Amino acid sequence: MGDTFLRGRAALVTGATSGIGLAIARALGAAGARVAVNGLGSDAQVAAALAAVRDAGAPEARHFGADLADAAVVETMMQDLADWGPLDVLVNCAGVQHTAPIGEMPAATWDKLIAINLSAAFHTMRLAMPGMAARGFGRVVNIASVHGLVASVNKSPYVASKFGLVGLSKVAALEAAGAGSRASGGVTVNCVCPGWVETPLIEPQIAARAAAHGGDRDAGVRALLAEKQPSGRMSLPEDIAATVVFLCRPEAHNLTGAAIPVDGGWTSQ
Repeated sequence: MGDTFLRGRAALVTGATSGIGLAIARALGAAGARVAVNGLGSDAQVAAALAAVRDAGAPEARHFGADLADAAVVETMMQDLADWGPLDVLVNCAGVQHTAPIGEMPAATWDKLIAINLSAAFHTMRLAMPGMAARGFGRVVNIASVHGLVASVNKSPYVASKFGLVGLSKVAALEAAGAGSRASGGVTVNCVCPGWVETPLIEPQIAARAAAHGGDRDAGVRALLAEKQPSGRMSLPEDIAATVVFLCRPEAHNLTGAAIPVDGGWTSQ
Protein backbone atom coordinates (compact mmCIF):
# COMPACT_ATOMS: atom_id res chain seq x y z
CA MET A 1 0.00 0.00 0.00
CA GLY A 2 1.23 3.50 -0.83
CA ASP A 3 1.34 6.58 1.36
CA THR A 4 -2.28 7.25 2.29
CA PHE A 5 -1.56 10.63 3.87
CA LEU A 6 -4.97 11.94 2.77
CA ARG A 7 -6.91 9.26 4.67
CA GLY A 8 -9.81 10.91 6.46
CA ARG A 9 -9.79 13.82 4.01
CA ALA A 10 -12.41 14.66 1.37
CA ALA A 11 -11.56 15.96 -2.11
CA LEU A 12 -13.52 17.40 -5.02
CA VAL A 13 -12.13 17.16 -8.53
CA THR A 14 -14.06 18.91 -11.30
CA GLY A 15 -13.88 17.62 -14.85
CA ALA A 16 -12.98 14.22 -13.42
CA THR A 17 -14.91 11.77 -15.58
CA SER A 18 -12.05 11.51 -18.08
CA GLY A 19 -8.54 12.63 -18.97
CA ILE A 20 -6.41 14.64 -16.57
CA GLY A 21 -9.24 15.09 -14.08
CA LEU A 22 -9.82 11.35 -13.78
CA ALA A 23 -6.09 10.74 -13.31
CA ILE A 24 -6.08 13.31 -10.49
CA ALA A 25 -9.15 11.77 -8.85
CA ARG A 26 -7.50 8.34 -8.98
CA ALA A 27 -4.26 9.67 -7.51
CA LEU A 28 -6.04 11.40 -4.64
CA GLY A 29 -8.01 8.24 -4.00
CA ALA A 30 -4.78 6.25 -3.93
CA ALA A 31 -3.53 8.72 -1.30
CA GLY A 32 -6.52 7.81 0.86
CA ALA A 33 -9.00 10.60 0.14
CA ARG A 34 -12.72 10.24 -0.29
CA VAL A 35 -13.28 11.68 -3.75
CA ALA A 36 -16.18 13.67 -5.13
CA VAL A 37 -16.11 13.34 -8.91
CA ASN A 38 -17.67 16.18 -10.87
CA GLY A 39 -18.02 15.86 -14.61
CA LEU A 40 -20.32 15.22 -17.52
CA GLY A 41 -20.71 11.98 -19.43
CA SER A 42 -22.99 9.05 -20.06
CA ASP A 43 -24.14 6.88 -17.19
CA ALA A 44 -21.62 4.27 -18.30
CA GLN A 45 -18.77 6.77 -18.40
CA VAL A 46 -19.61 8.11 -14.95
CA ALA A 47 -19.86 4.59 -13.53
CA ALA A 48 -16.51 3.66 -15.08
CA ALA A 49 -14.87 6.77 -13.62
CA LEU A 50 -16.20 6.07 -10.13
CA ALA A 51 -15.06 2.45 -10.37
CA ALA A 52 -11.59 3.57 -11.45
CA VAL A 53 -11.30 5.93 -8.47
CA ARG A 54 -12.44 3.25 -6.06
CA ASP A 55 -10.09 0.69 -7.62
CA ALA A 56 -7.22 3.15 -7.08
CA GLY A 57 -7.90 2.99 -3.34
CA ALA A 58 -10.44 5.69 -2.54
CA PRO A 59 -12.56 4.70 0.48
CA GLU A 60 -15.50 6.37 -1.26
CA ALA A 61 -16.17 7.93 -4.66
CA ARG A 62 -19.35 9.81 -5.44
CA HIS A 63 -20.51 11.67 -8.54
CA PHE A 64 -21.73 15.26 -8.50
CA GLY A 65 -22.88 16.14 -11.99
CA ALA A 66 -23.30 19.91 -11.73
CA ASP A 67 -23.12 21.99 -14.90
CA LEU A 68 -20.27 24.34 -14.04
CA ALA A 69 -21.48 26.97 -16.53
CA ASP A 70 -24.36 27.78 -14.16
CA ALA A 71 -23.28 29.56 -10.96
CA ALA A 72 -26.49 28.64 -9.14
CA VAL A 73 -25.97 24.96 -9.93
CA VAL A 74 -22.37 25.17 -8.70
CA GLU A 75 -23.61 26.69 -5.44
CA THR A 76 -26.12 23.86 -4.98
CA MET A 77 -23.37 21.29 -5.59
CA MET A 78 -21.15 22.93 -3.00
CA GLN A 79 -23.99 22.89 -0.47
CA ASP A 80 -24.46 19.17 -1.11
CA LEU A 81 -20.72 18.65 -0.73
CA ALA A 82 -20.69 20.48 2.60
CA ASP A 83 -22.99 17.75 3.92
CA TRP A 84 -20.82 15.02 2.34
CA GLY A 85 -17.45 16.65 3.13
CA PRO A 86 -16.28 18.99 4.50
CA LEU A 87 -13.83 19.54 1.67
CA ASP A 88 -10.13 19.43 2.46
CA VAL A 89 -8.88 19.32 -1.14
CA LEU A 90 -10.34 21.18 -4.11
CA VAL A 91 -9.03 20.60 -7.63
CA ASN A 92 -10.57 22.70 -10.38
CA CYS A 93 -9.75 20.79 -13.56
CA ALA A 94 -12.83 21.24 -15.74
CA GLY A 95 -12.14 23.23 -18.89
CA VAL A 96 -13.37 23.78 -22.42
CA GLN A 97 -11.68 25.18 -25.51
CA HIS A 98 -12.64 26.81 -28.79
CA THR A 99 -10.30 28.23 -31.40
CA ALA A 100 -11.06 31.18 -33.66
CA PRO A 101 -9.69 34.68 -34.25
CA ILE A 102 -11.08 37.32 -31.90
CA GLY A 103 -13.19 38.86 -34.63
CA GLU A 104 -14.80 35.49 -35.34
CA MET A 105 -15.19 34.28 -31.76
CA PRO A 106 -18.91 33.97 -30.91
CA ALA A 107 -19.85 36.05 -27.88
CA ALA A 108 -21.73 33.10 -26.40
CA THR A 109 -18.59 30.97 -26.67
CA TRP A 110 -16.60 33.60 -24.79
CA ASP A 111 -19.23 33.61 -22.02
CA LYS A 112 -19.26 29.81 -21.78
CA LEU A 113 -15.47 29.45 -21.60
CA ILE A 114 -15.12 32.16 -18.96
CA ALA A 115 -17.96 30.61 -16.95
CA ILE A 116 -16.52 27.08 -16.93
CA ASN A 117 -12.77 27.78 -16.95
CA LEU A 118 -12.70 30.71 -14.53
CA SER A 119 -15.97 31.63 -12.83
CA ALA A 120 -16.69 28.06 -11.71
CA ALA A 121 -13.32 27.94 -9.96
CA PHE A 122 -14.09 31.24 -8.23
CA HIS A 123 -17.40 29.86 -6.97
CA THR A 124 -15.98 26.57 -5.69
CA MET A 125 -13.12 28.42 -4.00
CA ARG A 126 -15.29 31.07 -2.35
CA LEU A 127 -17.54 28.38 -0.93
CA ALA A 128 -14.84 25.88 0.12
CA MET A 129 -12.00 28.04 1.39
CA PRO A 130 -13.62 29.60 4.49
CA GLY A 131 -14.15 26.13 5.93
CA MET A 132 -10.57 25.16 5.10
CA ALA A 133 -9.28 28.24 6.89
CA ALA A 134 -11.46 27.55 9.94
CA ARG A 135 -10.12 23.98 10.17
CA GLY A 136 -6.51 25.02 9.51
CA PHE A 137 -6.00 22.73 6.53
CA GLY A 138 -6.84 22.99 2.88
CA ARG A 139 -5.36 22.43 -0.54
CA VAL A 140 -6.68 24.18 -3.64
CA VAL A 141 -5.05 23.19 -6.91
CA ASN A 142 -6.28 24.83 -10.08
CA ILE A 143 -5.36 23.20 -13.35
CA ALA A 144 -4.55 26.20 -15.49
CA SER A 145 -2.45 25.62 -18.59
CA VAL A 146 0.73 26.77 -20.19
CA HIS A 147 -1.76 29.24 -21.68
CA GLY A 148 -2.11 30.76 -18.24
CA LEU A 149 1.51 31.89 -18.65
CA VAL A 150 1.94 32.53 -22.38
CA ALA A 151 -0.50 33.20 -25.21
CA SER A 152 -1.28 31.53 -28.52
CA VAL A 153 -3.27 32.86 -31.45
CA ASN A 154 -6.95 32.05 -31.91
CA LYS A 155 -7.48 31.16 -28.24
CA SER A 156 -8.62 34.46 -26.73
CA PRO A 157 -11.23 33.18 -24.23
CA TYR A 158 -9.14 30.17 -23.22
CA VAL A 159 -5.99 32.23 -22.65
CA ALA A 160 -7.93 34.97 -20.87
CA SER A 161 -9.61 32.44 -18.58
CA LYS A 162 -6.35 30.67 -17.74
CA PHE A 163 -4.42 33.90 -17.10
CA GLY A 164 -7.36 34.89 -14.90
CA LEU A 165 -7.21 31.57 -13.07
CA VAL A 166 -3.53 32.09 -12.27
CA GLY A 167 -4.24 35.59 -10.97
CA LEU A 168 -7.25 34.45 -8.96
CA SER A 169 -5.14 31.71 -7.38
CA LYS A 170 -2.43 34.16 -6.34
CA VAL A 171 -4.98 36.42 -4.64
CA ALA A 172 -6.57 33.47 -2.84
CA ALA A 173 -3.13 32.21 -1.77
CA LEU A 174 -2.33 35.55 -0.19
CA GLU A 175 -5.66 35.72 1.59
CA ALA A 176 -5.27 32.20 3.02
CA ALA A 177 -1.54 32.31 3.74
CA GLY A 178 -1.89 32.86 7.47
CA ALA A 179 -4.55 30.22 8.05
CA GLY A 180 -3.63 27.22 10.16
CA SER A 181 -0.10 26.26 11.13
CA ARG A 182 2.70 23.95 10.10
CA ALA A 183 1.22 21.34 12.42
CA SER A 184 -2.28 21.61 10.97
CA GLY A 185 -0.95 21.89 7.41
CA GLY A 186 -2.15 25.37 6.52
CA VAL A 187 -4.17 26.37 3.48
CA THR A 188 -2.43 26.65 0.12
CA VAL A 189 -3.59 27.63 -3.35
CA ASN A 190 -1.57 26.79 -6.44
CA CYS A 191 -1.87 26.32 -10.18
CA VAL A 192 -0.46 23.53 -12.29
CA CYS A 193 0.15 24.66 -15.87
CA PRO A 194 0.48 21.71 -18.26
CA GLY A 195 1.81 21.94 -21.78
CA TRP A 196 1.00 19.10 -24.17
CA VAL A 197 -0.55 16.15 -22.32
CA GLU A 198 -1.23 12.82 -23.97
CA THR A 199 -4.98 12.36 -23.86
CA PRO A 200 -7.46 10.84 -26.34
CA LEU A 201 -8.52 14.38 -27.27
CA ILE A 202 -5.29 15.05 -29.17
CA GLU A 203 -4.89 11.64 -30.81
CA PRO A 204 -6.32 12.90 -34.13
CA GLN A 205 -3.63 15.61 -34.23
CA ILE A 206 -0.92 13.04 -33.55
CA ALA A 207 -2.32 10.70 -36.20
CA ALA A 208 -2.39 13.45 -38.80
CA ARG A 209 1.26 14.25 -38.26
CA ALA A 210 2.24 10.59 -38.01
CA ALA A 211 0.69 10.00 -41.42
CA ALA A 212 3.08 12.55 -42.86
CA HIS A 213 5.96 10.51 -41.37
CA GLY A 214 5.04 7.10 -42.74
CA GLY A 215 2.77 6.24 -39.82
CA ASP A 216 5.50 6.71 -37.18
CA ARG A 217 3.58 7.83 -34.09
CA ASP A 218 6.68 8.97 -32.20
CA ALA A 219 7.64 11.11 -35.18
CA GLY A 220 4.11 12.48 -35.23
CA VAL A 221 4.39 13.47 -31.56
CA ARG A 222 7.74 15.19 -32.15
CA ALA A 223 6.28 17.08 -35.10
CA LEU A 224 3.29 18.20 -33.05
CA LEU A 225 5.48 19.43 -30.20
CA ALA A 226 8.34 20.85 -32.27
CA GLU A 227 7.01 24.38 -32.40
CA LYS A 228 6.59 24.92 -28.66
CA GLN A 229 7.58 22.06 -26.32
CA PRO A 230 11.39 21.66 -26.47
CA SER A 231 11.48 18.31 -24.67
CA GLY A 232 9.77 16.73 -27.66
CA ARG A 233 7.70 14.49 -25.40
CA MET A 234 4.28 14.83 -23.88
CA SER A 235 3.32 14.53 -20.25
CA LEU A 236 0.93 11.81 -19.20
CA PRO A 237 -2.22 12.61 -17.22
CA GLU A 238 -0.62 10.68 -14.36
CA ASP A 239 2.33 13.11 -14.38
CA ILE A 240 0.00 16.02 -13.79
CA ALA A 241 -1.81 14.03 -11.10
CA ALA A 242 1.47 13.33 -9.30
CA THR A 243 2.21 17.06 -9.22
CA VAL A 244 -1.20 17.72 -7.71
CA VAL A 245 -0.70 15.05 -5.07
CA PHE A 246 2.65 16.56 -4.08
CA LEU A 247 1.01 19.94 -3.58
CA CYS A 248 -1.42 18.26 -1.17
CA ARG A 249 1.33 16.79 1.00
CA PRO A 250 2.04 18.18 4.49
CA GLU A 251 5.55 19.16 3.36
CA ALA A 252 3.99 21.55 0.81
CA HIS A 253 2.49 23.79 3.51
CA ASN A 254 4.67 26.73 2.42
CA LEU A 255 4.30 26.15 -1.32
CA THR A 256 1.50 28.55 -2.19
CA GLY A 257 0.69 31.12 -4.85
CA ALA A 258 2.75 29.24 -7.44
CA ALA A 259 1.97 28.57 -11.08
CA ILE A 260 3.96 25.43 -11.83
CA PRO A 261 4.64 24.72 -15.50
CA VAL A 262 4.79 21.07 -16.57
CA ASP A 263 5.59 21.96 -20.14
CA GLY A 264 8.90 20.50 -21.31
CA GLY A 265 10.52 23.94 -21.32
CA TRP A 266 7.79 25.71 -23.32
CA THR A 267 7.64 28.76 -21.06
CA SER A 268 11.45 28.94 -20.67
CA GLN A 269 11.87 30.09 -24.26
